Amino acid sequence: MAVEIVTVPDLGGAETVDVIELSIAQGDAVALEDSLLVLESDKATMDVPSPFEGTLVKFLVADGDTVKVGDPIAEIEVSGQQAETSAEPVEESLKQPEPVQEPEPDQQPKPVQEPEPVQQPEPIQQPEPAATDDSVAEQLILVPDIGSEDPVDVIEISVAIGDEVEEGDTLLVLESDKATMDVPSSHSGTVVKILAAEGDKLNTGSEVAVLEITPAAPEPQIDKTPESAPAPAPAATESAKPPAAPAPAVVDSASAPANQSGDIYAGPAVRLLARELGVDLAKVAGSGPRGRVQKDDVNLFVKTALSTSPAAATGSGIPVVPEVDFSQFGDIESIAMSKIQKLTAANMQRNWLNVPHVTHFDDADITDLEAFRKSLADEGAARGIKVTPVAFLIKALATAMQANPVFNRSLAADGEHFIQKHYCNIGMAVDTPRGLVVPVIKNADEKGIWDISADIMALAASARDGKLKPADMQGGCFTLSSLGAIGGKGFTPIVNSPEVGILGVSKSQMQPVWNGQEFVPRLMLPLCLSYDHRVINGGDAGRFMTQLVKSLSDIRHLAL
Repeated sequence: MAVEIVTVPDLGGAETVDVIELSIAQGDAVALEDSLLVLESDKATMDVPSPFEGTLVKFLVADGDTVKVGDPIAEIEVSGQQAETSAEPVEESLKQPEPVQEPEPDQQPKPVQEPEPVQQPEPIQQPEPAATDDSVAEQLILVPDIGSEDPVDVIEISVAIGDEVEEGDTLLVLESDKATMDVPSSHSGTVVKILAAEGDKLNTGSEVAVLEITPAAPEPQIDKTPESAPAPAPAATESAKPPAAPAPAVVDSASAPANQSGDIYAGPAVRLLARELGVDLAKVAGSGPRGRVQKDDVNLFVKTALSTSPAAATGSGIPVVPEVDFSQFGDIESIAMSKIQKLTAANMQRNWLNVPHVTHFDDADITDLEAFRKSLADEGAARGIKVTPVAFLIKALATAMQANPVFNRSLAADGEHFIQKHYCNIGMAVDTPRGLVVPVIKNADEKGIWDISADIMALAASARDGKLKPADMQGGCFTLSSLGAIGGKGFTPIVNSPEVGILGVSKSQMQPVWNGQEFVPRLMLPLCLSYDHRVINGGDAGRFMTQLVKSLSDIRHLAL
């Protein structure tokens, strides 16, 4: 076995690049061409493939480091044979970057190496078509060396016919399966033809556009001055734009006349960020040189948009559902929502967006429970209390919460602490003509079936009559939502945050159940436990549901 050093390969002209991601970990097995890390220049994001097959010994760089061609980046342990056969190609690849950069002074290097014919933007820059007159000439712009022979897709045309461009301005954007890269203009001039379209596949040397430029002869003298002159100009632009960017980023970008023509200057990393955030770069004011859009400009645009958007008021950050004129399809009626319905809608949306929900399903055999409950009918009539299955459910929930205190917690506002409650109040959802309300049975763990049944009757009557007090609906630790005899085999209840759990109950049904010897008819009750996965994991939910099913299947456990 031998340890080989992997170095930064040819970067296609970039002097230095940043390490933005380490793709594997120390000790991982590496196949040939597997991505080791990701580099990013101001124009492209690229993977560095492994030239060896073996095991990663260690990285010689860290996330955020700046590297250049030939810098060592990793050590890979490979077999002796592979090391010998791979040594020469690796050395040659390290020698390639220098000759690739030398053709720029129009001097052909003597060493004959394959990359040189590919990396030939300079000869292409010399006007091949004849000059149209003494003052202007047409220049054909080709795709420079893209570091691969595979064709890549054109995902964006950044200029339009008639646009004035400067040397280095982006003409179009290419995207391979590993990187997104800008194709810069090699000359300053006016775009007279665009020879590619979005969706086309281009290779190194493919035709991009035709520019109308001034004669090549004066360019060497003019170029030296502009290269020092533009330096102060962008600096002035940078100092002038930031003060205007905070407020006008959204207001001025609505018109963005300069960008509407497609003249958007932004690197691949910025374009990727904009796509991920759903930002139209034409609406973002750039603070970089020549109005180039930077990451901070995109982030500022989003921050300003959220602070002024109606969606920010709800905290949802999601697009608003478009308004539909339903009257075009037939007769309609507009019905005002009650205050309770409005509050319920807002709370459900907030809880659904903020709580990572998981729902656990199970069935409880309540055959014996129902037989016992019905036997209490005469005593209940004498007491003036009707015992419903809900009373047993609440008692069983209180018992399960005592055995599994994680369900009697809430997540603190700082996201770093749990609030453990030492009381047990259980809310029950009640459907009323005004909407859904949730009165709370206080200290359910300290009460028996008769007391819980009395509380249920009183609170349900107050809810239907609209006489519930705010105190009757506060302090809940857990919620029960029962569809009772309405029907259904199950549903996914939404957690009533800051509680961490809610039990949904559907209609019980007689089902054949195998008892080990034969199928017997049993009354089965569907249970649906939704919980906040930030606080409760699957094991917690499984233990809680097992305890609950056990208590409902044999109510003697409620007395233990």
